[in-house]
Amino acid sequence: MLTRTLGADALKVSAICLGTMTWGTQNTQAEAHAQIGLALEHGVTFWDTAEMYPTNPVKAETMGGSESIIGAWLAQNGGRDKIILASKITGPGRYKLREESNITPATLREAVAASLQRLQTDYLDLYQLHWPNRGMPHFGQHWGYAGPATTMAHQRTEKVTEDLRGIVQTLGDLIKAGKIRHWGVSNDTSWGVMTMLRLATELGVPGPVSIQNEYSLTCRLFEPDLAEVSLREKVGLLAWSPLAGGMLSGKYFGGAVPAGTRASLPGYSGKHRNTPVAQAAYDAYTTLARTHGLEPAQMAIAFTLAMPFCASSIIGATSLEQLKSNIEAATLNLAPEVLEGIERIRRQYPLPY
Repeated sequence: MLTRTLGADALKVSAICLGTMTWGTQNTQAEAHAQIGLALEHGVTFWDTAEMYPTNPVKAETMGGSESIIGAWLAQNGGRDKIILASKITGPGRYKLREESNITPATLREAVAASLQRLQTDYLDLYQLHWPNRGMPHFGQHWGYAGPATTMAHQRTEKVTEDLRGIVQTLGDLIKAGKIRHWGVSNDTSWGVMTMLRLATELGVPGPVSIQNEYSLTCRLFEPDLAEVSLREKVGLLAWSPLAGGMLSGKYFGGAVPAGTRASLPGYSGKHRNTPVAQAAYDAYTTLARTHGLEPAQMAIAFTLAMPFCASSIIGATSLEQLKSNIEAATLNLAPEVLEGIERIRRQYPLPY
């Protein structure tokens, strides 16, 4: 398995990252542990989780379950020093783990302590802000910056920056205390990343080494602004949903929704992806892959890894067969004619997210 570097501190991660958001709902603990075994056999030593996982759907009674499943595996098998373990603190919204839902110095310390306890480890290699306090422009959501200048989003810059100062300082303190080794952001913007880099320099603490945002053949909002920030500032992209919630796997070809798939589950959060234009794009990418003798899912994952700003692509699967196929995408180099076909389809079916 290829490894890549996050940040100037040379945190090396496998090009494929094992996502865990299905562990505890769609996957049992035994199935999750089997996935860990398969991933390790193929050199996937970078695992990503979050305090709010599992999802599909997120429930108060299951939050923290994915971390507990990893913790049980570590307790049984050891080898903590051979993996890169990442988790995240939940931002404000309907998923409440604490009375105070905003990310603050106090909630950061509380969340890290709880995650370490569930994971049965003394430290996290990477700790991430799942989404910022000011909101998240993903899953078809919009922040309102294109609206009137009197909207709330335009009025909070000074307060937001001061709040970020306390967050960045606390992350530096957690690194100094050995609780985390590096930190990153998720579902954030160019302004957010650059502001935190500036604050870290002012405070004399380490800055973010990664940004975990959605990126796929059909979601390229990362380009061009964040892509430039990522490359120039060495804040590597951890691409989540490289298969667009499974839509680029080929199993939804022609609008099919097979039983047991993510899109068939109650509370499915990817309804913004089910538009006529998006479906046409999924079908076109599936056809392109099959025309060139490729598995559609492997082509989609390999595309993300071909981007110079992408440090690792986060994959998840509900079966070992799916997982093995997705991991094998790391060895796939897309031919020029495939990349040309991808660009043709992108221009033919422009997507708004």
